[in-house]
Amino acid sequence: MPWATGGIAFVPLVGLVFIVVVLLVEALPALRYNGWHFFTHTDFSLGNSYGGIVTSDGVGHPQGADYGILGWIVGTVLSTAIAAVIAVPVSVFAALVIVFKLPRRLSTGIGFVLELLAGIPSVVIGLWGALTLGPFLAAHVYPAISVVVGGTPSRQGLLTSGLVLAMMIVPIVAATTRDLFRTVPSLQRDGATALGLTDWEVVRAVTLPWVSSGIVGAAVLGIARALGETMAVAMVSGVILSGSPSSLFAPITTIAATIVTQLDSALTDSSGFAVRSLAEAALVLAVITLLVNVLARLLVRRVAATGLPVGRGV
Repeated sequence: MPWATGGIAFVPLVGLVFIVVVLLVEALPALRYNGWHFFTHTDFSLGNSYGGIVTSDGVGHPQGADYGILGWIVGTVLSTAIAAVIAVPVSVFAALVIVFKLPRRLSTGIGFVLELLAGIPSVVIGLWGALTLGPFLAAHVYPAISVVVGGTPSRQGLLTSGLVLAMMIVPIVAATTRDLFRTVPSLQRDGATALGLTDWEVVRAVTLPWVSSGIVGAAVLGIARALGETMAVAMVSGVILSGSPSSLFAPITTIAATIVTQLDSALTDSSGFAVRSLAEAALVLAVITLLVNVLARLLVRRVAATGLPVGRGV
């Protein structure tokens, strides 16, 4: 039935609208009280939950409550950027090797491992990062990096968070990109080789342009996963509620990680204002994710046109 099919197609849109509306309704009092201070300051304090409730601008809140999430936004953006810069090139290169260089049986086995890694719960990866990766990097890798970039090496912080996020999104981007590379017609690649192009030139001039828009989409999937990651980041970031990172090794927090770590404390606020402020933070995260997807869509449109080479240097 066409009407049923059309109705099902609108289910994701209805779900998205419902989530945004609920967050907006819950966050309205916080929006009215916090104002632009919420986005421009790094101090975050729930106030005195055992004191009296103070009313400001018609909104009840604990005495001394002060909410600023600029540091959370910076931590979210920087950790995701580090993850994307590391994970996307690694994923694309890994997919190229799996599809075009490895024997079929080995390629199938590694592809299965990629899909298995993509399904590992984030809390497991976070625990591995906190107990194994972070201490190893702090002892053997970060001292050399700190000589160049400054800062005091630490097992928890911005760089560790970015690396753990990269480990989480590599399987997603690599598995998706692998499937994209398999759709590139062999006729075009063989023709480019016959025209005298090297293997790298075939990749650069034929393979990558053929699936460029798909690679952007795969990268956006990974970035969206990194933006919304909670437990893994909470376990390796150092979770500092106020302030912005001063170095690659400084403790940070992200919007998603802070929401999950502070929700219990926020529920002790009898005025409910702390929970409303967290809803406002969740709304900000939703807007950031939406902007990333819109920018990705614009980028896809720019790279969607594919031109095939007809000779060396074209």
